[in-house]
Amino acid sequence: MPRHDKKVYLTFDDGPIPEITPFILDILKKYQAKATFFCVGENIKKNPHLFQRILAEGHQVGNHTYNHLKGWETNDEQYLINVAQCQELTQTDLFRPPYAKATKSQLRQLYQSYRVIMWDIMSGDFDLNLSPQKCLENVLSNIKNGSVIIFHDNIKAIPRVKYALPKTIEFLLKNNYQLARID
Repeated sequence: MPRHDKKVYLTFDDGPIPEITPFILDILKKYQAKATFFCVGENIKKNPHLFQRILAEGHQVGNHTYNHLKGWETNDEQYLINVAQCQELTQTDLFRPPYAKATKSQLRQLYQSYRVIMWDIMSGDFDLNLSPQKCLENVLSNIKNGSVIIFHDNIKAIPRVKYALPKTIEFLLKNNYQLARID
């Protein structure tokens, strides 16, 4: 993302799920912050009300495959069909490969239809051995203009997201960063 503006992009992968997505949305609403949710198609199907809430509250969505596939373990045709399945639900040109990996041939085809969005700050919230404090430190120690921060709305991330997300947003606002969605 451009580095000249004092903007930071919060992104969330894997949801929506009822155990953490509502908390994330409530925190974003409290601070009037916008974010981008890279959604898994099967979670959209299971939780359509949460997906609709993400959209209704002005956040952006991206495609994160239908079944959170590992591209390097999946043949190209199957992977692209899975992406297309999710696309039917998300209707977006944003894509993030699960695990930040896909094969070169998969990416070559995806680049024809999607903006592939990665990140420069990994919170590590999915790591069960990482303390919530270290998760926060991972984020705050690396912020710069244009940073794309990745959190997860999945069950493994809950304790770290609940601790680090509000503190991250407070830090960003205190330091005059705009929290933007990726459009």
